[in-house]
Amino acid sequence: MSLTLTTAGESHGPGLTAIVEGLPAGLELDREAINRDMARRQLGHGRGGRMKIEKDAAEPTAGVRHGRTLGGPIALQVANRDYANWEERMNPWPVEADVPPVHMPRPGHADLVGAWKYGHDDVRNVLERASARETAARVAGGALAKAFLSALGVEIRSHVTQIGPVTAPQRDRPLVVADFEGVDEDPVRCLDAEASKAMVAHITAERKNNESIGGTYEVVVYGLAPGIGSHVSWTERLDGRLAQAICSIQAHKGVEFGDGFDLAATPGSQAQDEIFGVEDVADGDERTGAVRRRTNHAGGLEGGMTNGQPLVVRAVVKPIPTITKPLRSVDLATGEPAKALRERTDNCVVPAAGVVGEAMIAFVLASAYREKFGGDHIDDVRAALAAYQERIGWVGAPIGA
Repeated sequence: MSLTLTTAGESHGPGLTAIVEGLPAGLELDREAINRDMARRQLGHGRGGRMKIEKDAAEPTAGVRHGRTLGGPIALQVANRDYANWEERMNPWPVEADVPPVHMPRPGHADLVGAWKYGHDDVRNVLERASARETAARVAGGALAKAFLSALGVEIRSHVTQIGPVTAPQRDRPLVVADFEGVDEDPVRCLDAEASKAMVAHITAERKNNESIGGTYEVVVYGLAPGIGSHVSWTERLDGRLAQAICSIQAHKGVEFGDGFDLAATPGSQAQDEIFGVEDVADGDERTGAVRRRTNHAGGLEGGMTNGQPLVVRAVVKPIPTITKPLRSVDLATGEPAKALRERTDNCVVPAAGVVGEAMIAFVLASAYREKFGGDHIDDVRAALAAYQERIGWVGAPIGA
């Protein structure tokens, strides 16, 4: 039993659809929690005018009755309010108006290669689907995955660690759930107040320079049972599945787990997370069954599997390719030099990207849980998880400890 997510829709079309298949019956859903994630995806200093138009909400049209899953496919609809302004240009059916095609692809976007690949002479046929607006449907589907994981004691959080050259200082201890309280009230979703101020100032300055800005964010997952994923096949290694999910998000160019790229310069004796018995531990050490760890260099993953410690994932987001000072391009209709397409745009999406990262990580983890524990009803899943925990003698650290 696995979990699948299919999204459909275009940026300025009538709306977006998410279809989630594989969730057990009886899972209680919280409408406010789902739509809170939808609103979180719209947060962040540096967002453009589109966010003033849209007020995203995910409305179930199948698979849910009276707030509980039925066991069948779940369909979620996200309306595009801006479609009212694009009805002629994006109508699914022919229109009488003359709609001029777009021939100037943007460097760094899917425009040019997508037009080549699918034989389009109007790059709008590519850019509308390639747009990061599609992630609204991913967040809707990811909210269902989060509800499933939460029912099993798993919680997911994210925060921004860098925007442009401004980096939040490293903490002297691992983050716990309570540390994330209020992160969404920060204008860039950063946990350090001084770094946040510098990030906001940098975004504002670069907006005036007609520039877009990238950065990094971190996702931390608490309460995962050890042994999710597998070492026996490359397709089942959780590291690879998570990396693919993160790098599938628009504008994402890198991912690391735990200490990640810093491990390249670290001696092996200092790069591993030593294992201690319960008789040789200090207060505050993470407990996993009969053993404890004092470090988490691996970011909660060993041999392609969770090891009972918090999962730590960081992602790199490049500056988005739609900028208010268009770059040089070519008119595909004439072959002549031209300026790339200019559209309404954000100049920094890193705070919102962290929310999308949460959704994709939640979906991969939820799918891996479904594969391991099965169950037609959520109570069956809980029972299978409890039996597994008893067999391996796993006692997880309390959420937030």
